[in-house]
Order: sequence, then structure tokens, then C-alpha cells
Amino acid sequence: MRASIKLTTVADLFSTEESRAEQQREKVMEIPLSEISDFPGHPFKVKADEEMLEMAESIKQYGVLVPGLVRPKTDGSYEMVAGHRRKKASELAGREMMPCIVRELDDDQATIIMVDSNLQRENISPSEKAYAYKMKMEAMNRQGQRTDLTSRQVVGKLESADVLGREVGESGRQIQRYIRLTELTPYILEMVDDKRIAFNPAVELSYLDEEEQKALYETMQSEDCTPSLAQAQRMKKLSQDGRLNVDVIFSILTEEKPNQKEKMTIQRERIDRFFPREFTEKQREDLIVQLLESWYKKRQREQER
Repeated sequence: MRASIKLTTVADLFSTEESRAEQQREKVMEIPLSEISDFPGHPFKVKADEEMLEMAESIKQYGVLVPGLVRPKTDGSYEMVAGHRRKKASELAGREMMPCIVRELDDDQATIIMVDSNLQRENISPSEKAYAYKMKMEAMNRQGQRTDLTSRQVVGKLESADVLGREVGESGRQIQRYIRLTELTPYILEMVDDKRIAFNPAVELSYLDEEEQKALYETMQSEDCTPSLAQAQRMKKLSQDGRLNVDVIFSILTEEKPNQKEKMTIQRERIDRFFPREFTEKQREDLIVQLLESWYKKRQREQER
């Protein structure tokens, strides 16, 4: 007895190809916000600022118009790749779900997409750029690109700093200078973001070790001053020579800069007892000026009588 042979019909073949294509096609899914975790080491700050509140109000009225991008995790939940601000705005708007595209991505692919999607924003702080550039450079390096993250500020033509630089409109040297900022302690890096320390001096200060940076920060706070580029370069050189300490940092920061006007100095022991011990130099100066203004106005009133 012959075994019956079942032939595949044209309809079966078409159906199989269609189902395969359907399985491969990315879909937008409504995913609970509670099931979406942030990208590990996400360098971009998600602040509840005015722009965020406006986005939340828009989502409250119209929903999330541009889906986020997530990748599946082994435990069945998801990891956000692009859309951290939309997720935060959705939470503020009282939403429980968010439309997302689910895509299988390895760590390096996800890192590059995460960085690229955020670099399109208008206002990006130096620290955000620094850590974003570093993360993408490391991902590019693992994918086979050459890179040199921290050892020098000049790069060769074949290094991935140049490749990344061309993508974001920076020179390869500037990319590596930004990455140097990741060597700063958090408190000093925050001063760079707040524009209390300029970018170029900050790059030089990044070569100081952690203890030197701690001493520098404490001196900047107590003396209410920040280093110029020339002063930062001197501290970097002294650090490399093993000659930088608290006293040297104090001496450099408190010296009169060339562009400073001549100042009147008062011996500290003559006025220290009049101020609370926690007062900074700036607070002392402000109080002295206020008292002088009051004295001056009082004299004017007396002369007018």
C-alpha cells in the first residue's frame, strides 16, 4: 500500500511567507509603564522642568503621539531605549500605558540608538554630552572601531572619535575633550554644568586625582572663587609632577588674576569676629557692602538737614 503524500499547495506557501513577514514586522504595542525600566547608565537627565510639564499636558489631552522604543528583557519586562522623557511625561499625566515599538537589540546597538536619539535635543549639558559620547565610543569600540578614551586630547584619522565627531558636528579632539569631563568628581562636574567653571579649565582639572579635586572643590567653596584656564593648567602640571597639595591649591586660587582690578585688603583677624563661622568670603563681602551702603545713605540724610 502506497503511503499518501501530501503536497504543499500554493495557498499554503503564500500563507507561510505572509505569516513569517508578519512575525518580523515591528508593531506598536501599549505597554504598562510599570513594566518599562530605564536604560542602564542613562546619561541624560530627565527633569520635571517647564518643557516636561508642557509635554505632560499634551499627553493628557492627546496621548503619546510618537511611540517609544524598547527592547525585551529576559524576565518578560522591557527596557527603554528611546523615550525616557515621554515615559516621565506620561507618568506626570497620570497615564498607565505607553505606546512603544519592541525591537530586539544587543547592548551596543541599544546604546548607540539611545545616545543618537537624545543628542537631537536642543539643550544638553556638558556632563550629558560627556557621558553620552563616552558610552557611544565604547560601543563603537566593541563593534570594531579604534578608540582612545582618556589618555590624550589629540586623535588620529582612523579613530572612532573622528567618526563620532563627524556624526555630531564636532572634531575628534573635541569629542575626547568632552569625554575627559567624566574624570571630574560629581561636585566639580555640576559646577561645569552650572557654568561656574568654564569648559577649557574643566578639561585641565580632569587630570587631577580624586583627592586633589576634593581639596580644590573645598577651597573653591571656602574662598568663593574658581580657577582661570592658566591656573587650571598650572595645577595640572603640578599634579603630574607630584607637587600639588591643599596649600598650593589655596595659593593659586587666591592669587590676584591679571584681569582683576586693584583690591583693598583687610586683615582677616580684624573682622573675623563679626561674622558667623560658616559665612563664605562672598557672604562676608556682601554684608560689608550692605553696611557701607546703609552708612552712606545715613550720612546723606544727615547732610541734607
